[in-house]
Amino acid sequence: MTRQLRTAAVLVALALVALTAPGCSYNQFVAQEEAIKTQWAQVENQLQRRNDLIPNLVETTKGIAQQERDVFGQIADSRAKLAGAQTPEQRMQAANEQSTALARLLVVVENYPQLRSNETFNRLMDELSGTENRLAVERMRYNERVMEYNVLRRQFPSNITAGMFGFREYPVFNAPPEAERVPRVDFSRPAS
Repeated sequence: MTRQLRTAAVLVALALVALTAPGCSYNQFVAQEEAIKTQWAQVENQLQRRNDLIPNLVETTKGIAQQERDVFGQIADSRAKLAGAQTPEQRMQAANEQSTALARLLVVVENYPQLRSNETFNRLMDELSGTENRLAVERMRYNERVMEYNVLRRQFPSNITAGMFGFREYPVFNAPPEAERVPRVDFSRPAS
């Protein structure tokens, strides 16, 4: 009887260990899931910051490009008018237009580093670059939290708790397939 009693005691002890061991990991799963959700919120926060910056950057770039386009367009128009002028009055008019356009070009060239749009562009580019860096850090932290959680989820005996309570696997944040391709940069201007 003592042998049967010992065997029963061992079985009861094993059953208690089996029941309490997975229970300990339940709280770990809950804490790690919350850490993953919080970290994902940080990723989304940086994504929103980037989405907010891009329209401002685009509009500022359009502004800089428009200033240059206007001046260069006026210079090209005045040169064409001067070349096509038939009468002295037309030549004078074209020459005056060209002088005005060249004066504007000189002002743009002299003041280009101080242009507000250029300063704004540089500031926005710095902010976007900083946001991209923060986004990369937040994605890395998110992936670290997911890896810790997924490892715990697969380890014994916590895999029993994960199965019993339906703790699912979380995906890591992978770069899109397009990120593997080298970007194509083309500075040529389309023909006008």
